Amino acid sequence: MKYEARSTNIDKHPQKYLDDLNKVLSTLDKGKLIKFIEKIQALIGEDKTLFICGNGGSAATSSHMACDLGKTILGKNPRENSKRLKTICLNDCVPMMTAWGNDEGYEHIFSEQLRNLGQAGDMLLIITGSGNSPNILEAIKIAKEMEIETFGLLGFQGGKAKGLLDDYLLVKSENYGIVEDIHGIINHLITDYLKNQSKEEKYGPAKKEESP
Repeated sequence: MKYEARSTNIDKHPQKYLDDLNKVLSTLDKGKLIKFIEKIQALIGEDKTLFICGNGGSAATSSHMACDLGKTILGKNPRENSKRLKTICLNDCVPMMTAWGNDEGYEHIFSEQLRNLGQAGDMLLIITGSGNSPNILEAIKIAKEMEIETFGLLGFQGGKAKGLLDDYLLVKSENYGIVEDIHGIINHLITDYLKNQSKEEKYGPAKKEESP
C-alpha cells in the first residue's frame, strides 16, 4: 500500500473544534438556562412527569437525560431519597414507536404516547437540532392541546419548533456536532446542580474550610 502524507488540517482540527465549541458555549443564554433548571426542579417530588424526546443523536441525548434526571440526581444512597422526578423518554420503547410509525405514520410516534401518558401540568422537553422534524412538531401540538408545558433544546436557527414552544434554549451553531455536544453539556450541568441540591437537602450545605 502506498503511503500518503496526512493532511496538515488534522493537526489543526482538534483545537479549532474545541475553540468553536467554547465560542458557542459562551453565547448560551444563562438566564434561560437557570429558568429551565427551576422548571425541572419544580417537578421534583410532585405528581408531574417530564417527558423527553428527540431523533437520532438527540434521541440518545433524550435517553441519557431521562436516566440522569431519574436516577443520577438522587446522589449517593439513592434508595433513601424519596423526592423523585418522574421522567419518561418517549423514544426508548422501540415496539411502541414502530407500532405507531407503521400503522399511523412516523410523525405520530411521540404524540400518541403522550396522549396515553400525559396530563395537564406535566412538561414536554423536545431536543432537536433542526427544530423541523414532523414528529417533534406534532408532539408539541398535542402537548399544548393537553395543557402540558413545552420546552425545547434547539440548534441552528430553532426551526419551526421555536415559534410553537412555550420556551426554549437555543444553541447558536450550524454544526450538528457542536449543537449535540452542548445539549449534552446542558444535561450534565442540570444533573450536577440537582444532585448537589439533593445532597444539601439530605446533609445540609457543605462547610467552608477556614483560612489558615
